[in-house]
Amino acid sequence: MPKRAREIDLPDLDLPADLPLSRRLEEGLRSAILSGQLQPGARLPSSRALAARLGVSRTTVLTACDRLLAEGYLVGRVGSGTYVAGDLPAPGRRQARPVPALSRRGALIAATPVSAPRSGGAPRPFAPGVPALDRFPGELWSALGAARLREHGAAYPDPAGHPELRAAVATHLAMSRGVRCAPEQVLIVGGSQQAIDLTARVLCDPGDRVLVEDPGYLGARGALAAAGARLIPAPVDDEGITLMEGPARLVYVTPSHQYPLGVTMSLHRRLALLDWAARRGAFILEDDYDSEYRYSGKPLAALQGLDPDGRVIYAGTFSKVLFPGLRLGYLVVPRPLIQAFTQALALSGRGAPVLEQAILADFMAAGHFARHVRRTRLLYGERQAHLLAAARHHLAGLLEIEPASSGMHLVGWLRQGWDDRAAAARAAARGVDVVPLSALALRPLHRPGLVLGYTGYDAACLEDGVKRLAAALAESG
Repeated sequence: MPKRAREIDLPDLDLPADLPLSRRLEEGLRSAILSGQLQPGARLPSSRALAARLGVSRTTVLTACDRLLAEGYLVGRVGSGTYVAGDLPAPGRRQARPVPALSRRGALIAATPVSAPRSGGAPRPFAPGVPALDRFPGELWSALGAARLREHGAAYPDPAGHPELRAAVATHLAMSRGVRCAPEQVLIVGGSQQAIDLTARVLCDPGDRVLVEDPGYLGARGALAAAGARLIPAPVDDEGITLMEGPARLVYVTPSHQYPLGVTMSLHRRLALLDWAARRGAFILEDDYDSEYRYSGKPLAALQGLDPDGRVIYAGTFSKVLFPGLRLGYLVVPRPLIQAFTQALALSGRGAPVLEQAILADFMAAGHFARHVRRTRLLYGERQAHLLAAARHHLAGLLEIEPASSGMHLVGWLRQGWDDRAAAARAAARGVDVVPLSALALRPLHRPGLVLGYTGYDAACLEDGVKRLAAALAESG
C-alpha cells in the first residue's frame, strides 16, 4: 500500500486587509511560496482543514487555490492532494540585481516640476484655473452623453480627433478668436499640457534653444525641458515677452493673457514676434489658455490669425471653461505639420476618449458652449469684483491687488523684501492656496507676489479666503 504524503503545518500568513477574502488568501499563499516559507513539493492541508483553520468558507479556499494552480504555484495530484510546485527556484538561489538607473531624460523628467504645489482634495481658494463647477450644466451634459453612448461607446478614436468636434472647434475659433484654419488643421488632445508636450517632441531636438516667458507657466517649461530643450528665459514687460538675440527653435508665449502676470501682448510686439520668428526660422507655440474670459473691451485676435508664414502652433483647452476632469484641448497646426503631429498623437495613445469628444461636439453644435461661456463670463466678472472688494477691506497694506480686464486669476504684490514662498506656506496652513510668483520664475523677480484664482469660488468663499490670507500675511510681516 503506497505511503501517503504528510500534510505540512502552514506558517502564519500575512493577509492584506484591503482585498476580498479569496484574494487575501491567494496573496498570502503566494507570498509564503515565494519567500520559501512553503517549500517546493510541500503538501497543503485539505481545503476543509484549511478553511477551518482560517475561519473562512471552503469556497474561499478553493477559489484562491484554483488561481494559484492556474498560475503554476501549486500542482494537483489526483487522489493525493495539492502541492507546492517543485520546479520553482529556491529563494536563496535568486540573484538579487540592482534596479536599473533612469535614463538621463527620465531623471530630468522626474526632477522637473509640473505645477506649483497645492493641497490635495477639492480646490481651495485661491487655487488658479478652477472654473465655476457649481454653474456647469451637468444634467444636460449627462443627457448628451446617454444619447451618444450607444453610438460611440465601443469605437476607437481617430488619433486626430472626432471629425464633428474638429469642425466645431474650427468654427468657434474663427468666430471668437480670429484663428484661420480648416477642420483638418485642428487636432484634439488631452488638454493643454499634452498639446505643449506634443509640440516639444515633434519640433525640438535635445539642446535646441527655446524662449519661454519669465515668469511663466511651469507645465510648459517642464514639457520643453523634458524634451531636452535649452530654456532661455525672456522677461515680460507691459507689452508681453521681450525678444532675445540669438538663434531659437521655438518660443512659447501666452499673448492674450500672459500667465501669470496677466499682460496682453501689444499688436506691435505681436508683429515683431512674427517677424523675429520668420528671420530665425523658428516656430511659435501660442497658448490661449483662458481667452474666453474678457470683461471689458474687445480682445485682440489670436497671434495665429496674423501669421502669414505658418509658424504659429495654436493651443487651447476646454478644461478651464467646462470642468478640470474633462481632459480635452486642441492644437491648430500649419498644414505641412498635420501628418507629423497626427502620427505623434497615434504613437502616444491613439488620441483622446471618443465619447467625451462626441458629447462636446454636440454641446458646441447646439450652442450650449457659447451660452455657458457668456454666463460664466458675467459670473467671473462679479467674482473678481467680490475678491477686489474683500481685498480692499482686509488686505490693505499687506497685498496690493489690481483689477484685470481678462482671465481667471489676479496677481497680488507683496512688499519688497517679503518671501512669497513663505507667505504661501503660511496661507496653506490656514486653508488657503496661493501660488508664489517666485515659483514660476527662472530668474529673480523685481518684487515678490502671489497668484490668486477667483473664478471657482462664490462670494462667501472668497470673503472667507481673504480673511484667512490676511491673517497669514500678518504673520509673515
